Amino acid sequence: MKISGNKILITGGASGIGLGLTRRFANEGNKVIICGRRESSLEKVAEELPGVITRVADLSTAAGRTELFEWIAKQHPDTNVLVNNAGIQQWMTIEDEDFYQRAETEIATNIEAPIHLTAMFIKLGSVDTIMNVTSGLSFAPYAKVPVYSATKAFLHSFTLSLRHNLKAKGVEVVEIIPPALNTDLGGKGLHDFAPPVSDFIDSIFEQLKQGKTELTFGLSEKAASAGPAELENIFSALNSSRA
Repeated sequence: MKISGNKILITGGASGIGLGLTRRFANEGNKVIICGRRESSLEKVAEELPGVITRVADLSTAAGRTELFEWIAKQHPDTNVLVNNAGIQQWMTIEDEDFYQRAETEIATNIEAPIHLTAMFIKLGSVDTIMNVTSGLSFAPYAKVPVYSATKAFLHSFTLSLRHNLKAKGVEVVEIIPPALNTDLGGKGLHDFAPPVSDFIDSIFEQLKQGKTELTFGLSEKAASAGPAELENIFSALNSSRA
């Protein structure tokens, strides 16, 4: 994809990887729109980056996603890049009393939202690039976040099919595959051990400039290229080394 001159919608663009993408795309000369559930977080980004357009949206519901799309179609019909970044991570086990309720929310945000938004935005006519943020856990799950890992494996598989299906339409499909990064995903302090988001962003933008459509970094690069035996070793190491 081209690095500059786009109008880009980034879901969950006010924190974590989404904020890193927002800053970099804005600095590269793109018009950036971000959405999220917390107006206060969106306002902070708007103060830091005055050119960024913000919109409060709840992507966990079909109504919230439809409302966002209709607003984009009316106010910003020239949007050409959709970044499906918004996601939640629940640390839980199947034995938790609220497991299913939390899993439903995770599935709605991590699976239903990107599928629904993609289905709508592809009809916008101006969209030429779709970017889906998956995870290194797509390939080797972390058992403490079982549903999150599964949702990212689903999105990885969906992204492969989407790239194939949209090739004839000239729509580029890019998969962003992060490893654990130092964000508040899942809760404050859980990922303090991990590399900073800025290093990840620098790496994937270099890969974008090279024309790559599967963007990896560190441990996610290893997982994405691993064979079955190596993935089994990664799974064993991942699930025995962390508290």
